[in-house]
Amino acid sequence: MNTQSVNLSLHLVLSSTDRKPFMASWVLTATDLACQKAQRTLFEGVSFSVPAGSWLHIEGSNGAGKTSLLRILCGLSPASRGQVIWPASAAFEVTHPPVHRPDRSVLHYIGHALGLKPDLTACENLCLDAQLSGQPLSRAQALQALAAQGLKSRAQLPVRVLSQGQRQGVALARLRTSPARLWILDEPLVGLDADATDTARALLQSHVDSGGALVMTSHHDVQLQGPGVRFRLGSGANVS
Repeated sequence: MNTQSVNLSLHLVLSSTDRKPFMASWVLTATDLACQKAQRTLFEGVSFSVPAGSWLHIEGSNGAGKTSLLRILCGLSPASRGQVIWPASAAFEVTHPPVHRPDRSVLHYIGHALGLKPDLTACENLCLDAQLSGQPLSRAQALQALAAQGLKSRAQLPVRVLSQGQRQGVALARLRTSPARLWILDEPLVGLDADATDTARALLQSHVDSGGALVMTSHHDVQLQGPGVRFRLGSGANVS
């Protein structure tokens, strides 16, 4: 069996002078997470805490388990071992489905599939997403979020006719209308052109600067500032 082990503990602690008064200390904590697929251990011993106002950038080669780790953190897939704590929730084991997961007011997840309805327009997709989250969103607010992503001229087109980068932009526009303090994003910059990449980086930085927390995978250098850690799955602890 090919075993790849990550044994690390990341504590991104903000000092009392840096922490905004309204912030809770921790947004996400994972302890001793392990994942197996087809009798192969992708990772084990993964522990970290991500406080408000910080980011965690997960790197690794294809097949290292990056997407699997994100899905475990979101409660979408079970882990082989470990525990996850979200805000205002008790610690729980994540080893057996069905896994408890937070509602969309706490966590916003964007995976590879993006979760868009291809026959709806970009604007309609944002309104539907807000409706499913129980958050009021007017058409004007949806259009404003799309315009901020550089998609004003594409707002009324069905998502199925958009390019990959434009669909990615629509998914990112949903973050602009989300109340969630924790964003978990799988390759958020994939398919974006240079201008859209700059816009996305600014969006992610703004979320962290305003007290949100961000966990993401990316093969790009996202160039985020402020409290944060990068680590690589599949080659032991590699924290910078």
